[in-house]
Amino acid sequence: MKKETIQVDGMTCGHCKASVEGALNNVKGVSKAEVNLDAKNVAVEFNDGEVTIAKLKEEIEEQGYDVQ
Repeated sequence: MKKETIQVDGMTCGHCKASVEGALNNVKGVSKAEVNLDAKNVAVEFNDGEVTIAKLKEEIEEQGYDVQ
């Protein structure tokens, strides 16, 4: 398992948190995604043999947020 923290702009509330976590947790290869609203990031544990960091960022952007 690989762990990455992705900076995300635009998340401000519980709905934002649920939206990003839900999208990432539904990606094959992701074992855990946890948003920290105060730090404006999401910590993701994933199998990098199944999913790329680029794919994870794409999923976040599809939810309407900006990845840094």
